[in-house]
Amino acid sequence: MGKLIISSLVSLDGGQHAPQSWAGEYFNEEAVAKSMARLEHCDAMLMGRNAYQYLAPSWSQPSGPYLERINNMRKYVFSSTLRSADWNNSEIISGDVVAETTRLKQDSTGDLVMYGCGRLGQTLLEHDLVDVLDLWIHPVILGTGESLLHKGQRKELQLDSVERRSTGVVSLTYVRKE
Repeated sequence: MGKLIISSLVSLDGGQHAPQSWAGEYFNEEAVAKSMARLEHCDAMLMGRNAYQYLAPSWSQPSGPYLERINNMRKYVFSSTLRSADWNNSEIISGDVVAETTRLKQDSTGDLVMYGCGRLGQTLLEHDLVDVLDLWIHPVILGTGESLLHKGQRKELQLDSVERRSTGVVSLTYVRKE
């Protein structure tokens, strides 16, 4: 059974909206290497409709090993409104999020990764399906946009690791508290 990992790029004020517009300068070779190391253990990527519509246009035209790996991975898009997913190896799942994610975790021999933490991520956290929450805190204040987490059930996580990157980004990795 695979682990479900949520990895999110976050500003100092908790913003995660449109990271391609503010996090790019921090995504250096060190960040690419860390991301590739994670992807080597992943069988598939999970995302909601918004993430799919945000990522697919730019990531479906791979340039380099990182995007090639993502483009070739299986991608599960949770949506009750999307009718097609044209991005390579994408499948729409319109059923029960909790049941379907549980099934995907059980059927997976590798990990499952999700970038960002919107409504889908919040639901998965509330139902104890997230095994690892990896936050990359960037030294930037957005002052606007959607914040990382929304009001919901209280969840306690356990700090697993802290890593300071050369760009000033700090990676905080939390695991589900047993």
